[in-house]
Amino acid sequence: MRDYTKFYIDGAWVEPLGSARLDVINPATEAVAGVIAMGTAADADRAVMAARKAFDAFAATSRDDRVELLQNILAEYQKRYADIAAAITEEMGAPGWLAMQAQAAIGIGHLMTGIEVLKNYRFDELRGATMVSKEPVGVCAFITPWNWPINQIACKVVPAIAVGCTMVLKPSEIAPFSAQLWTEVMHAAGVPAGVFNLVNGDGPTVGAALSSHPQVDMVSFTGSTRAGIEVARNAAPTVKRVAQELGGKSPNIVLDDADLDAAVTRGVVAMMNNSGQSCNAPSRMLVPAGKMAQAKTIAAAAAESVTVGPPDGNAKIGPVVSEAQWHKIQGLIQKGIDEGATLVSGGTGKPEGLETGYYVKPTVFADVTNDMTIAREEIFGPVLTMLGYADEEEAIAVGNDTVYGLAAYVQGELGHAHAVAKKLRAGQVFLNGTGGDLMAPFGGYKQSGNGREWGDHAFAEFLEVKAVLGWGAKEAAE
Repeated sequence: MRDYTKFYIDGAWVEPLGSARLDVINPATEAVAGVIAMGTAADADRAVMAARKAFDAFAATSRDDRVELLQNILAEYQKRYADIAAAITEEMGAPGWLAMQAQAAIGIGHLMTGIEVLKNYRFDELRGATMVSKEPVGVCAFITPWNWPINQIACKVVPAIAVGCTMVLKPSEIAPFSAQLWTEVMHAAGVPAGVFNLVNGDGPTVGAALSSHPQVDMVSFTGSTRAGIEVARNAAPTVKRVAQELGGKSPNIVLDDADLDAAVTRGVVAMMNNSGQSCNAPSRMLVPAGKMAQAKTIAAAAAESVTVGPPDGNAKIGPVVSEAQWHKIQGLIQKGIDEGATLVSGGTGKPEGLETGYYVKPTVFADVTNDMTIAREEIFGPVLTMLGYADEEEAIAVGNDTVYGLAAYVQGELGHAHAVAKKLRAGQVFLNGTGGDLMAPFGGYKQSGNGREWGDHAFAEFLEVKAVLGWGAKEAAE
């Protein structure tokens, strides 16, 4: 049983000001795995003021100082790697192999990427007689989700540290264990007091207090579009910067010249990864209408190959994160059936033999139209919808017919895929099953958010731009 009932403020573990506690449930066993303290607005204020106090000194540190600090964090993270992976498995149900190879590994990826970007990043540029300087935005509030918990912490904290910001983190209360270990890493690495602070709690209390706090200069939020709207509303009166990475309903367009078997199989497997709990999952597969019957057969076989089971085994996917999430997914699967989509594989209820734990059957619907609920709403579970299209123009139109625009996928002859990718309104487009790229800017169009994370684009989110006119007047005159 994990007991994480202190907050990390101003370089020390401190008692919370309130008495509220929350049990954290292991989604594979439905048993209590630990307890956390639930913060108050006063706790958030303490953390923000610690970050404010630390800002001036940390903002004045040199590039070399911050490179060394990030290298120290990386070294400490590597020491705790197995512990962090185990925490992720326990808090949100990621299979052990996924936690080790992806969930925890991406923390190392962001640290290494941030170090390399920082070494050569241009903070000052003389344009004629004007010096354009990039300076840290100030105190940042980070509100992070449960589905890729370390990824979303690292991709905010690393660039913020790199450019000289101070910060307060509020991780998801559903999956807070890995955030606790990340904080222990920061402390062991010698991060100066007040530069990084941790307060657990819920969105309406701690999240709202952080996003509305007048001493917070920037809030970076990852989560649902609904919650993102509330963050923006809370931030508006103080006109602070708001960066958001929100929901998605990403199209996966299988072109007529694609290898249908490979493309459909790849799309199904990608959708099911992490139990479908990825905001950029390829959740709407568009296939030529004339090939739908064949695609159904391929998709059924692919879905049935996705094994479901306890995270400590060799299953491809584990449970979804919570009972509430399980019920939401079940309701949307039933909605798909009720609205007339063809159930190709899976369906409602738990997989056979998995009565305990929040397990969902890998589910595929076909003959879906884009006005159906399952084609419009983000399900956030292992559920794929397949839509047929008459021609390429319709595929592109349907692909773009969503309030979201986080990611898109295109499969087909490469030159053809290039042409289609240019017409899709999404922040990232993946061609022919290519993997991720930690230097590729990550973020969305439309209601998938604003701003970009990852790589050098992430640095810009945490920087203000100052122009000093006349800086180089003498040199310009000469």
